Amino acid sequence: MANRNIRKWVRKNLFNSWYNSLLTVVCIWLLISVITNIINWIFNQAQWSVIQANLSLFLVGRYPAELYWRLWLVLAIILSLSLVSWAIFTQRLSSRFNTFLPIAWALSFPVVLWLIGGGVGLQPVDTNLWNGLLLTLVTAVISIVLSFPLGVLLALGRQSKLFVIKNFSILYIEIVRGLPLIGILFLAQVMLPLFLPIEFRLDRVLRGIAGLTLFSAAYLAENVRGGLQSIPQGQYEAAKALALNTPLMMLLIILPQALRAVIPALVGQFIGLFKDTSLLSIVGLLELTGISRSILAQPQFLNRYAEVYLFVGLLYWVFCYAMSLASRRLEKQLGIGKR
Repeated sequence: MANRNIRKWVRKNLFNSWYNSLLTVVCIWLLISVITNIINWIFNQAQWSVIQANLSLFLVGRYPAELYWRLWLVLAIILSLSLVSWAIFTQRLSSRFNTFLPIAWALSFPVVLWLIGGGVGLQPVDTNLWNGLLLTLVTAVISIVLSFPLGVLLALGRQSKLFVIKNFSILYIEIVRGLPLIGILFLAQVMLPLFLPIEFRLDRVLRGIAGLTLFSAAYLAENVRGGLQSIPQGQYEAAKALALNTPLMMLLIILPQALRAVIPALVGQFIGLFKDTSLLSIVGLLELTGISRSILAQPQFLNRYAEVYLFVGLLYWVFCYAMSLASRRLEKQLGIGKR
């Protein structure tokens, strides 16, 4: 029965006329040729020694080898919390842990930064030694964590009835969205120190994070504003009937519904921000793309562009797909999109 249905579908959709059949055959031939050439290149022509010899540079850059234990501990913390989160979302763990999970994630954030950067009892590690995938993840995660509340505040500010707050939010959002990210990163590297006291100097990594955060917050604000506008007026009236003031109405009733409605857009923005960290290489930071250029400058690995950038692209895809998968899982748990 299944085979008969497959044959029926193939005949109806792929071979229902002579020109459709010809097009199908040509497409299959091209697809087989491309896949065959790619497989042949991967297994017979590519020189993967460039990846094997520089794997530590790709992953952690020049981070001191004797302190790798701190990075392994960070990985253990993140994986443990991720497994608990996955178990809760799949209902394999009691939902009473829902209250403690956000607290655990919030507490892990400063602990992870302390382990990576040192200080307060640990040997400090200069941010110039944070390279490769490590720097990409640190800048992306911090920028996401900081830009989300800033974007929510800007969205609420744009909806405000207070003249100063509303127009400041509109001005900020429109100016930032009208500038390219690379321009904002250059401004953060060059102009930001001019507005700070001489004795208060931000290092290049913090300035890069500031640029990413300020840029992403403007786009997040518009996503959140779309969610706020989708809330029916009856929700506002019901909140007022309960005698809730404006802050409580927004915090307890309106904002949770608005954020729930725009989860796909928010995750899309986070994925875009993660990929935008590659532009940090242009302002002198050796994140994943920047360290790749350094590796390609080694005499023994000249012209190994395909192998290096294929590996880098794979790393980006893995983390972006993980965020997309987590988003779909969250949407399924919240029942988003169901009719």
